Amino acid sequence: MGKASRRRRTTDDSGAPAKRQRSSAVPYVNRPFEGLPQETEWVAIREILPAATAAVTFADGKAPEGAEQATIATVLPMAWPALHRADGTVMVGTQAGSSTGDPSRDLAAQLIAGAAAEPGSAVQHVPAATADTPRLQDVLDLTAPFEVVVHDGFDFWVDGQELDEAGRASLDSANESVVPTVRMSALTSAYWVRIGDRTYIRHVLAEDEDVATDALSRLHAAAESGLGEGTRLLGAFRACGLLVPVFEVPADTEPAEHEDALKAFGDRYAAALASTDPLTAEERRARSGLLSRQVTLR
Repeated sequence: MGKASRRRRTTDDSGAPAKRQRSSAVPYVNRPFEGLPQETEWVAIREILPAATAAVTFADGKAPEGAEQATIATVLPMAWPALHRADGTVMVGTQAGSSTGDPSRDLAAQLIAGAAAEPGSAVQHVPAATADTPRLQDVLDLTAPFEVVVHDGFDFWVDGQELDEAGRASLDSANESVVPTVRMSALTSAYWVRIGDRTYIRHVLAEDEDVATDALSRLHAAAESGLGEGTRLLGAFRACGLLVPVFEVPADTEPAEHEDALKAFGDRYAAALASTDPLTAEERRARSGLLSRQVTLR
């Protein structure tokens, strides 16, 4: 290969600009929402909740003109990344897909694009984030609470708006896909969900996924990882660097019936988390079993 061929190219074979150099690539972030208020709730709204919203506020000097606040949502119509409604409401869909290894950077790009869009328009495409794109931690007011509201359906898409017959039919169809979900009060980021004829409780743990797995292994080896009689720890999701254990509970039970057991589990988990003893052989076997039942959400 000649010297000219080895020089850095600025165009591809078609004459178009060459792709960005690797220096602009977004670095992978294992816990993309770390440092945000309620990290576990950010993971929940992005990964396990069907229909939910939460309000956020831009940090001083970070908002496009006229858009001081926005609504973070699970899903938007047509899986749009963002929407700037005619009433000025800016909405961002967390489950629109991530184009890089850092969902915080991707969502910040969606948020800025939605805030900058003309009122009454949808953002259907957001340029891929780069290493220079700000993250949510850079553009949001980190002193404002992040309070997730669980909805029965997607009517929040059209709050205060009139729908024609076709629009209502489309919304009703979307609402039919939403599985019943209820926030539990005993622990933060715990949600009861009924899928078909089975019922589960999912709980986003605040600790790093490997640390949380060790604590669960201690409980599982001691037969204390469930929520009482008729329940069992099925496995866990690995999501955004955190662990989300999934408990199956009797299908006909309601959320309130599990609050006391969930609180007791939280106490046992905290004690297991505080242990500094090496895992025993039985606990290591339990850990191997738990790892085989973990599913990574990326």
